[in-house]
Amino acid sequence: MKVALVSPYDWLTPGGVNQHVDQLAKQLVMRGHEVRILAPATGPVDDPRVTVAGTPVPVPASGSRARITFDPRLGRLVRRFLEAEQFDVVHLHEPLMPTLPLQVLRHSRAVNPDVVNVGTFHAHSAGGNRMYSYWRIVLKRWFRELDGKIAVSPPAAEYHHRYYPGYYNVIPNGIDVEHFASRDIEPLPELEDGSVNILYVGRAEKRKGLPYLLRAFGTVNARNPNTRLIIVSRDSRRLRRYRDSIERQGRRGIVFADDVSNADLPRYHRSSQVFCSPATGNESFGYVVVEAMAAGLPVVASNIEGYAYVMTHGVEGLLVPPEDTFALADALTALVRDHDARAAMGAAGYKRANEFSWPRVTQQVLSYYERLRYARGATPRADERARWHA
Repeated sequence: MKVALVSPYDWLTPGGVNQHVDQLAKQLVMRGHEVRILAPATGPVDDPRVTVAGTPVPVPASGSRARITFDPRLGRLVRRFLEAEQFDVVHLHEPLMPTLPLQVLRHSRAVNPDVVNVGTFHAHSAGGNRMYSYWRIVLKRWFRELDGKIAVSPPAAEYHHRYYPGYYNVIPNGIDVEHFASRDIEPLPELEDGSVNILYVGRAEKRKGLPYLLRAFGTVNARNPNTRLIIVSRDSRRLRRYRDSIERQGRRGIVFADDVSNADLPRYHRSSQVFCSPATGNESFGYVVVEAMAAGLPVVASNIEGYAYVMTHGVEGLLVPPEDTFALADALTALVRDHDARAAMGAAGYKRANEFSWPRVTQQVLSYYERLRYARGATPRADERARWHA
C-alpha cells in the first residue's frame, strides 16, 4: 500500500503524536509499504519521507501549547501533494485539528475517489474541548469524510464520542520496547552511588504535576535520606523557575537533566529504581508510563483514565489520587523501602509493556487499513493477497 501519514504539529518539535507517526512510518516501510509524511515545520526537514506543509505557530491546547499551521496556501499545496502521490490510504492524526488535516480531508477524495481516509484521535481532556463544542456542526462535515476512526485508548474513544458519535477502533500507541529494555544499556556512572533513584520524564507544564512531585519528594527524602529525584525535561522558563526555587531553598537530592536525547533516555531508566508520573489529567494514554514499564521500572502515577488504562494498581505499580502530595509521598516511600515489591512490579510492567510493542500495534493498524479498503471495494494489491494466503 501507499500510505500518507498526516500530523498537524510542528515536525521539528518533539511530541507524542509526531513520535507515533515517525515510528509507524518506519514500521510500515519495514513491511514493504510506501509511506509519505505531511506535517508543518518551523524550518527545513532533512528527511526524505517528510513533505513540509506550512509554518506552525504556538496556540494553547489542553493545558499545553500546540504548534500548528494556519497557512492560507495550504489548500493548493495539499492538493498538489495528493494528486502527485495517489495514496491508497490517508491516515490523519488528530484529524479535526486546524488546519492541515481539514485541508487533507477536503481534497483527498476529490483527487482519488478510492482513497481510504483514516483518523487517529490521540487527545483526552477531562474539561472538554471548546473547539469541538463551538465548531461541532462545521467539523461534522469533515468527520464524515473519515472511513475509519482509531482511538489510542478507551478514554480517548469515550472523549471524542461525546462530540462525534460513532465507532472508534481502539488501537494503542506503540512503544519501542527494545529501546528501553535492551541489556546493552549502560547506567550513568554519576547516578550509581547506592541511592534509590526516582525518575520523572516529561515537560514542566502545569498539567504534568511536577510541583506535586517536588513537594512529595521532600517528604520521601526526609524519611529516606538515601534517595534522589531525577527530573528529565526539556528546557523551559517554567523548568528554570523550578530549578531556581530548589537552589534557593538549598534542597538536596534533586537532579535536573535538560534536553536529554531519545538515544540517551534509556540510560536514565537503567539508572533508576522507581518511575513517577504525577500528571493531573488530560492524558489519553501515558507514553512515559509504558516506556518506564518497558524498562522494567515500577511506576507511581496519578489515578487518571489514561494511566489506569495502561497499568493496574498493585500490579505494575501504584496509582494515587491526582494532586495529592501526601498520597504520592506515601506511595513512593513504600516502593523505596520494598525492594521485592519493586522487582515484582517491574517484571509485571515489562510484560504489560510488550502488549504495546510496535510490531503488534502496526499489525493492528494494517489489518484495519485492509478491512476499510475491502469495505470500499478497493482491489487488494499483490502484497496484501500474499499476506492473506500465507
